[in-house]
Amino acid sequence: MTTSTKLLLLAGDFVEDYETMVPFQALSMLGYEVHAVCPDKKAGDSVRTAIHDFEGDQTYTEKPGHNFALTYDFSEVSEDDYAGLVIPGGRAPEYLRLNPRVIEIVQAFNAANKPIAAVCHGAQLLAAAGVLDGRECSAYPACGPDVKAAGGTYMDIPVDQAHVQGNLVTAPAWPAHPAWLAAFIKLLGASVSL
Repeated sequence: MTTSTKLLLLAGDFVEDYETMVPFQALSMLGYEVHAVCPDKKAGDSVRTAIHDFEGDQTYTEKPGHNFALTYDFSEVSEDDYAGLVIPGGRAPEYLRLNPRVIEIVQAFNAANKPIAAVCHGAQLLAAAGVLDGRECSAYPACGPDVKAAGGTYMDIPVDQAHVQGNLVTAPAWPAHPAWLAAFIKLLGASVSL
């Protein structure tokens, strides 16, 4: 396991607000240097976020979120510099998976067996990168077919829980943050005590 305290967070316009801001802030608070990046953008640029909520409809609702400031240049990313990868959900994974460099990054983290935390629609990036074959993965239920089509087993777990298999920590949506982030930092070799 690497001794790096740097983490990479893949973002894009209309990434889910909570699934970006909460991990970024929580992991930063723990002392990690989180490089939040987006293709074709640099440190100081921002991405627009969307807030997804569960209000009794057949699917989540979407509202405008915040502008989230990126902290690193996407073009400068070198996978070897990082201890782990965070993939938030929202609408961003849907189009980020079309970027060959994003796919390379996900594949490199997986090949190096580095911890990968993906939540909600983040599974779309895992599926597109071809890293789910024979693996178990939770995600937002609408992404279950993506997991299965990529050769994975979709784990239908409560919305506030996380699933761990090897280097992969996945969860259905932002209500799982406490379980998801706790499992991720455990894979990173960190612990929190009071």
